[in-house]
Amino acid sequence: MGRRDEIECWLTDMDGVLVHENHPLPGAAELLEQWRQEGAPHLVLTNNSIFTPRDLSARLRASGLIVPEEAIWTSALATAAFLTSQIPGGSAFVIGEAGITTALHEAGFIMTETSPDYVVVGETRNYSFEAITKAIRLIIDGARFIVTNPDATGPSADGPLPATGAIAALITKATGKDPYVVGKPNPMMFRSAMNKIGAHSENTAMIGDRMDTDIVAGIEAGLHTILVLTGISDQAEIDRYPFRPDEILSGVHELVHSEPIESDL
Repeated sequence: MGRRDEIECWLTDMDGVLVHENHPLPGAAELLEQWRQEGAPHLVLTNNSIFTPRDLSARLRASGLIVPEEAIWTSALATAAFLTSQIPGGSAFVIGEAGITTALHEAGFIMTETSPDYVVVGETRNYSFEAITKAIRLIIDGARFIVTNPDATGPSADGPLPATGAIAALITKATGKDPYVVGKPNPMMFRSAMNKIGAHSENTAMIGDRMDTDIVAGIEAGLHTILVLTGISDQAEIDRYPFRPDEILSGVHELVHSEPIESDL
């Protein structure tokens, strides 16, 4: 595709693109190093709102990938950026872990159970019936309903776990209110990421492994889209959709330049 040589900024998904079950995928470390040496602005994106960028940076480092926390953009950070643009210094009742509570706290939000502006539902491993009940009552009383990401299930060693989207469906059923979902496939997630690194859609690429989140959101945000086949997508999966990525690669190793890059070190 002709646009790739015009790409100056990169957004990339994490799971299925750079890592798989805490193991780096071929070419991931080399591609990150290439971007560093070229000074190419880049962000690693994840819909997971459990972890803070610091936590994720440490997890990636343990699997052999060097990604500083400022190069990580989560659905929790995107949610905090969106809510700040709507009601600066607003208040929220939050169901979620450190990823979302830290992001909102650092954005100047107040956490409260009393007439909050928002009810924010993020990923958590310990959904509490009491907290869900509270969220339902606050939304019925007028709080705006926000969800960090739409994923209905998440992976675990023992099989699928109910995730944010499943809990949001329960709350929607009880309140009759649909949430505003910030994470992929909402292109809002990519726009806020591009704002963070000063990127423009004309010269930014998105690398992902899912047609239904990474690629469709990338297309809607006007990005150069690259689907890698190291995650959940194969040709049969690609053929199910009425849209196409700009490029389909076997993995990120195909984006690593074959000639060695001169190092300043």
